[in-house]
Amino acid sequence: MKYLGLDLGSKTCGVSISSGIIASIYETYRFNEDDYEACLNHIVGIINKEKIDVVVLGYPKHMNNDIGIRAKISEDFKAKMEEKVNVKVVLWDERTTSMEVNRVMLMNNTSRKKRKEHKDELAAVIILQGYLDYKG
Repeated sequence: MKYLGLDLGSKTCGVSISSGIIASIYETYRFNEDDYEACLNHIVGIINKEKIDVVVLGYPKHMNNDIGIRAKISEDFKAKMEEKVNVKVVLWDERTTSMEVNRVMLMNNTSRKKRKEHKDELAAVIILQGYLDYKG
């Protein structure tokens, strides 16, 4: 089984990949603000190229568990992805991901510039690794 992890933002999508045990950085895809169609087409290309079986998409619910605009965008992105490609898409709670990324980067003395450049792909790694650990 091959897995893809996604941290979908309004202008970037962090992407991670795994064959089932450890999640690794794949890339950060940058797109025009709110052009989720371009992002979706790019991700579908990766799914086909890498022969992905499961996509784990970050699900940014509010801390009180409410579904806000960002979570709704993830739900729509999931539905459109499932229409375009035959792959299982799992929405994965990412509420603490940003804090975890910042903590890891600060522990490693990562510069502010590098934190900004790599936060999305690291968030995708944390999202995917969380799912892989949970699935066992």
